Amino acid sequence: MNIKSLLLGSAAALIAVSGARAADAVVVAEPEPAEYVKICDVYGAGYYYIPGTEICLRIGGYVRYDISAGQAGSFDGARYQDLKDAIDGEDNVNDGYYKQARFTLRTWTGQETEMGTLKTYTETRFNWGTGHYDDTLFSDFGSRGVSLNFAWIQLGGLRVGKDETAFNTFTGYAGNVIQDTIVPYGGFDTNVVQYYFDAGNGFSAVASLETGEGFVVADVGPPVAFNFGHDSIDSYVPYVVGGVKYTQGWGSISGVAAYDSSLEEWAGKVRLDVTPMQNLSLFLMAGYGTDDNAPRNYYKQWGGNWAVWGGGTYTINEKTSFNLQASYDEAKEAGVAANIAYDIVPGFTITAEVDYAHNSHKVSSFDGIGPYEYNWTGIPGDKKNAVGGMLRFQRSF
Repeated sequence: MNIKSLLLGSAAALIAVSGARAADAVVVAEPEPAEYVKICDVYGAGYYYIPGTEICLRIGGYVRYDISAGQAGSFDGARYQDLKDAIDGEDNVNDGYYKQARFTLRTWTGQETEMGTLKTYTETRFNWGTGHYDDTLFSDFGSRGVSLNFAWIQLGGLRVGKDETAFNTFTGYAGNVIQDTIVPYGGFDTNVVQYYFDAGNGFSAVASLETGEGFVVADVGPPVAFNFGHDSIDSYVPYVVGGVKYTQGWGSISGVAAYDSSLEEWAGKVRLDVTPMQNLSLFLMAGYGTDDNAPRNYYKQWGGNWAVWGGGTYTINEKTSFNLQASYDEAKEAGVAANIAYDIVPGFTITAEVDYAHNSHKVSSFDGIGPYEYNWTGIPGDKKNAVGGMLRFQRSF
């Protein structure tokens, strides 16, 4: 065998081996089509199907920044007090601004079942703000914690979980102003077992068993009577709320009645909403409650037996609205709130509000601990009238 034959044979062998190896090469599989999120428009805009399920989910919320000043205590802490003034014993509570940032996360779910629509709703708030120093030198600057404001499950008309009382939610809140509780119109946070019925012809009704968390009973003159234990049901008897409503194109009329089982007191409200023209909506609400065992209860938080609230919203143009509310009760507590809300771009709103508060009640002592002034509208010191202002920036998504 000559060298030429040897070289040709070697080349042929290499080609054969290379061909065998090529035939044995790993073949990469084609990627499978991705399963993109599917839009669910059954429950409104913003819902999508959770992959692999028939559950529709929506995630939203808002980021908010408030700047306020003045002495109207309805501003959730607008009464800023300088530290040096607090040390010196001076009551200069108008020396600064109150500021608060909030991030709110909301979730909604919906699913159709053989027993009706199954829904959930949650709302969690994260707060950070400046507050005020008092004569104890305590401060609430910085984080104000996290609060679970809503967490309920609803199947058909049955709702259970953490909500706000039907005494407010069924009739509606007291106008589109920021500070709508200068004269308070009822409690808010509570656990509920609730049933909502819609007849489909404009009539609807609600029945709610509640617990009424977070309410403190107080008298309005010495001796002061505070009951810090009034924050849940007593002897297993729940609080009870019932309401009816009739809604048509012109507006609605509604009424609710409630029983505070801890204090054995009753309260009720009636409300009329009308839309006299396309860009104007008005409301008038009146409340009445008993005070046989306590001056105020979880539902009747206004002073005296009766109170009234009224106001409305005028839409100036597609971006701007004017909102007004006035309130008054038998205890001569009064409030006026007015604002202009302007949508800079969709989802970003700036609201400028001015508030006036009046309260004729003053408490001169608090369980014998030093001089203490208490007013239900939150006006500090010995003042009976106060004015405050707020600028709110809010991005909703």
